[in-house]
Parts: sequence; structure tokens; C-alpha cells
Amino acid sequence: MQQKMTSLTFSHHLDLLSAWTWRIIRARYKQSVLGGLWAVLQPAATVTIFTIIFTQFIPIDTGVIPYVIFSYVAMVPWTLFSTSTNDMVESLVSNMNLVTKIYFPREILPLAALFARLLDFVIAFSVLLILMMIYRLPLFTLTWLYLPAILAVQLALAFGLGLFGAALNVFYRDVKHLFVLGMQIWLYASPIIYPVSRVPEHLQNYYFLNPMAGVLEAYRSVLLYGEAPGSNFLLSTAVALFIMVGGYLFFKSVEPQFADIV
Repeated sequence: MQQKMTSLTFSHHLDLLSAWTWRIIRARYKQSVLGGLWAVLQPAATVTIFTIIFTQFIPIDTGVIPYVIFSYVAMVPWTLFSTSTNDMVESLVSNMNLVTKIYFPREILPLAALFARLLDFVIAFSVLLILMMIYRLPLFTLTWLYLPAILAVQLALAFGLGLFGAALNVFYRDVKHLFVLGMQIWLYASPIIYPVSRVPEHLQNYYFLNPMAGVLEAYRSVLLYGEAPGSNFLLSTAVALFIMVGGYLFFKSVEPQFADIV
């Protein structure tokens, strides 16, 4: 009987997670003229600006890969990471009426915010496939089998940071602004607009302590070069898991105080 009750509760939590995820998606695109195109416009506009600057004014050598694809293949997962993390940070505060009145695992709200951004990722990723066909780059090679693992590491990192930020934002409302600023700085500290080869060799060991550096390089290796993720991806995996576990433990430790804050 106890096992049946636990299973039923878990099922209810999954239903709530699914329902809340779709609620976020519907609310985002409701009464939107462009709808899902917004998922493409944000990374595409940024990449267009980068392409103009770093091909016409300050040329960056990306080898045989056209710069537009070189930057776009990193900008798409970066957009997923930054937007989902920022959404997660605000997820509790924007739904405090639920947090204070109904009991459910509070991490469902940040997790739903994370999953809702996956639709944007899929839409933006489809444009990458079109670009690769235009530039006649190989599609669906065996190395693409690594993509689920790379995405899982990225989601684990975002989940951990999002839980940490969401919990802190309940107590200090300016945390969301710090996360937005931090993401802007983090973008330039990651290999999006430039290759890792531009980082001085004696600094690269420190550079890859940034877990998104290994994740983004793994996307490039798998999608553009037909290679397996390098050893730096293993470091990113370890850091991402550490942040996810730490974020979850911190979130659960302060969760009982959420309802008393508002």
C-alpha cells in the first residue's frame, strides 16, 4: 500500500510538471504574432551582428567552417542555457500564490521553466540543419549520437544554477538582475564568438573550468567536425553534476522558508 501511494504521488507530480510546462509554453506564445519564430530571431539576430563584426571588421579565422555556422552552433545551446536559467530564477517569485497555498515539490516550477525552453531550442536547432545543408556540411553522422549526453549535461548545469538562483531570489529580489548581468558576461567568457584556439594555451586549463566552454566545444566537435567530445567535456560534466547536486541541496534546505517570506 505504501509503495502504491508513493507511485501515485510521483505520477501526480509528473502530471503537474507536464501541465505547468505546457502552460508556460502556451502563455509565452499566446497573442504573439511571430509565435515560435521568436525562438529563432534571438540567436539569429545575435549571430548576424557577430558575423558582420568578426568577418568584416575584426576577422576571426574559423578554418573551413563558415563563421555564421561556427557561431550559430554555439549560440543556440547558449540561448537555451541563458534563457532557461533566467526563467528558473523568477519561477518561484512569479508564482508565489501557488507556493504559499498549495503543497507540491517546489522544484517543479523551475524545472517546468527549464523544460518549456526546450521547444525554443528545437525550433532554433532546425535552422542550424538548414544552414548546414546550404553550406553542404555532413548531416546526421554517427557522432550525433553524443548529442543527448551533451544536452543532458547542459540541462543539469542549468537546473543546478536555476534552483540556486530561484531560492535566493525569494529572499533577495535583485538576484534576478545579477543573473541577467552574469549571463551577459558569461557569454563572452565562453567560446561562442571565437574558437578556443584564441585562448592563450597557458590559460586553457583555467578556461575550461567554465563548464559551458566544454559543452559548447562538444557541440561543435559533434556537429561540425564529426568528432567525439574531448576530455574537456568530462570536466564540464563533473562541474555540472556538482552544481546540480549543490543547487538541489541548497534549494531543499531553504524550501520550508519560502511560504513565510511573502
